[in-house]
Amino acid sequence: MAVFTPLEANDVRAFLAGFDLGSLTELQGIASGIENTNYFVTTTRGCFVLTLFERLRSEQLPFYLRLMHHLATHTIPVPDPMADREGRILHEIKHKPAALVTRLPGRSELQPDPTHCAQIGTCLARMHLAAVDFPLQQPNLRGLAWQRETVPRIVPYLNTEQRALLEAELAYQIALAEDPAYSRLPRSAVHADLFRDNALFDNGVLSGVFDWYFAGCDTWVFDLAVALNDWCIVQPSGVLDAERTQAMISAYEQVRRLRPEEIALLPAALRAAALRFWASRLADFYLPRDAHLLKPHDPAHFERVLRQRVRAAQAKHAPV
Repeated sequence: MAVFTPLEANDVRAFLAGFDLGSLTELQGIASGIENTNYFVTTTRGCFVLTLFERLRSEQLPFYLRLMHHLATHTIPVPDPMADREGRILHEIKHKPAALVTRLPGRSELQPDPTHCAQIGTCLARMHLAAVDFPLQQPNLRGLAWQRETVPRIVPYLNTEQRALLEAELAYQIALAEDPAYSRLPRSAVHADLFRDNALFDNGVLSGVFDWYFAGCDTWVFDLAVALNDWCIVQPSGVLDAERTQAMISAYEQVRRLRPEEIALLPAALRAAALRFWASRLADFYLPRDAHLLKPHDPAHFERVLRQRVRAAQAKHAPV
């Protein structure tokens, strides 16, 4: 989240006039994140998050908004989009598509222990099962198609070792995606970005999973790998912490057992998740957009994670 499109209080007051949510009492820009303009909006009737979408098109947005509402009806703790008096959940401000969603309680846990990781594992499994009957389809917009298009624009900025790693891993993941075993993996709409700063805990209990605007249809094991690569690593090496990793996977499997092919492909999924975020952070760093409050993430972090995942995979398959 960031502020690319500044809003004044009068802009938001005019927007809220179409809702039955009371009058504006506080407006605060949110500096974290990198994709959309976000504000905390407090009214006389509640607390909300207002998002202006800077890249996503209006025709793409019903997928995200309806997915959040679908999961909310399945008691998953996610922001629920607010409808205006005409029943619309997709809106417009300053010629930008916009949404207003409930603000969840709690705060992010940036130093998670196994109990936090276990709660994320449980929630992930519940989310996956709840999404099975979600009817809309949309690809992971930062998946292989985006990577194949974007990596050639990034590589001129990299040194020889970085370029070799990025191109080799992309080729590996493209080949993997063509494997029949990969096509049989269970999938649905997934979060695809469940990092520590996209979850909230209230008195130690998971109270919300937010920032669904990277969601897309992908494999469940990829979604699990994204979470493992953030919640369960040792900083700064990127090595997976055994206790937190086991806590997340065990809790996930108490809700839904991983299939044998998912377990076999988990190391490759961990590499795919590291590649996805290294590539996107490189793109944000070298191909930036203007923003009033923008804090780009360090690409070097997921370069380290990817190198560690590749080394781990090579060691696993090395002859004894």
